[in-house]
Parts: sequence; C-alpha cells; structure tokens
Amino acid sequence: MSTFLYCVQRGLLNLKKNILFSMASAATVAACVFLFCMFFAVVSNVSHIALRAETTIGISVFFNEGVPMEEKEAFRDAVIKHGGVREISYRSAEEAWESFKTDYFGDNAEELAEAFADDNPLAESDSYEIFLENIEAQEEEVRFIRSFDIVREVNYANSVVSALNEMNAVIFIVSAVMIGILFAISVFLISNTINLAAHFRRRENEIMRMIGATNLMIRAPFVVEGTFIGFIGAVIPLIMMYFIYKRALLYVAERVSTGGQLGALADVISLIPLGDVYPVMLAAGGILGIGMGFVVSFITIGKHLKV
Repeated sequence: MSTFLYCVQRGLLNLKKNILFSMASAATVAACVFLFCMFFAVVSNVSHIALRAETTIGISVFFNEGVPMEEKEAFRDAVIKHGGVREISYRSAEEAWESFKTDYFGDNAEELAEAFADDNPLAESDSYEIFLENIEAQEEEVRFIRSFDIVREVNYANSVVSALNEMNAVIFIVSAVMIGILFAISVFLISNTINLAAHFRRRENEIMRMIGATNLMIRAPFVVEGTFIGFIGAVIPLIMMYFIYKRALLYVAERVSTGGQLGALADVISLIPLGDVYPVMLAAGGILGIGMGFVVSFITIGKHLKV
C-alpha cells in the first residue's frame, strides 16, 4: 500500500510540475473522447432510424378497377411464395377512407366527411401493404410486383432508407478521420509530457536504479501521471455528453409530439433511449481516454529506463 501511495503521489506531483503540458494533453484527449462520443451517438441513432424505417416503411400495392378479390388473393400468395416478405396485410377501401378522413380532416373528420355520405371517394383504393425482411431487396421486389397486369400503382420509399444508409457511411468516415487525427495529437502530447517529466527526474531515476529499484517502481509514477491525464480527459466530455444527449432526446420528442418539423416523420424518428446508449458510450469513452493515457505513458517511459 505504501508503494502504491508513493507512485500515486509522485504521479500527481509530476502533473503539478508539468501543469501546462498536462492540461494541453488532457484537453486534446477530452476533444478526442468528445468527438468519439458525439459521432458514436449520431451513427448509432442513424442506424437505429434506418432500421426503424425498414420496419415501418413498406410497399403499397394498388390494383386496376374491377379486379376480383380472388385475383388479388392469388397475387398475395404469389408475393409470399416469391420470398423475402416479413408481413403482408390487406387494406380495404373503407379502411383507406377512414384513415384518410382522420389524417386530412382531423378532429372534424365526421362532420366534414358527411358531404360524401355513402359515396366513398377511395372506392378503388384497396391495397396490400408489404413489409420486407431486408429493405435492400425492395427494388427487386417492386419489379416483381409490377410484372402483374392487375397492379395499377406501387408506392414505396426506398430513397429514405438509402439516404440514411449513405449518410451513416459518410458520418462514419468523417468521424474516423477526425478521431484518428485527434488520437495522434493526443499520443504526441501525452508522450511529450511523460518525456519532460522523465527528463526532470533523470538523476532521481538513476539513483533509484543504483539502489536496486525495479523497472516497475521507476515506471509506475509516470504511468500514474499518464493515466490521470487520460482519466481527466475522459470524464469531462462524458459528463457533457450525458446532458447534451438528454437535451437532444427532449428536443426531438417535443418536435415529434407537437407535430413540429419532425411531426411528419413521427413513425420513423425515434432516438435510442439514454439508458441504452449512455452505458456503452461511458464504457467506450472511458476505455479510450484512460487506455490512451496508460498505454502511451507506459511505452514512452520505457526508453528512459535504460540508465
């Protein structure tokens, strides 16, 4: 215990002596961890939204006028047999009209819709809603559906999911490049900080070696110093990300629930809950910051042990 406390004390003393280098190193680590957490949250949520879009955005198939129900059911069986269908459901013209009244007329649906009486404007708008197991197969499935003569129109939104996937890829590349640059700068600054501390304590290290101190005993204070730099650099951005992500959840929830800018995408836009994403972010950010400080200081001080 006394040896451990000695190493911690010497490590903190090194931090104090090299306060400017230590602060610069910790700030760079903090920026690296912050960007990592930010991009991790964005990439995770874009992937989550894309997956949600796959389960909520389907293919709507409408038929020509006068097509008997038997042919529509035969079409359904052919689509299922073709494979790749997760769910297929029939939507009658009456159900389509009721849904349209609610969406278009709102609270005054019944009153305003009385003008149509028993005349259903969507009499020929019965359809099948098809949801696929793999959204990437949507184009192929649409081509198959359009090969049927009874099909009048096919509505689908493959561009939405494709755009999300492309955006996710771009974000991933940009984040990897920026984090890589900051990681290199962090390694450089932490290494310089440890080198500076080792230079100031060179004579002390030589004396410790002469009286029989082990490499571990000499190395430990410097590793403690680097680990503390990584710890400080990880804690600050992780605390910030907790409140930033919490605020982002409230912001999106307000815009969706009140029918604001995101109201039209209420079925798709849904961020990952804080309790699900933050523990992963906490663990990954902590390992990145503390691990960076520990590993860099451990390796850097190695060359100063040959005294």
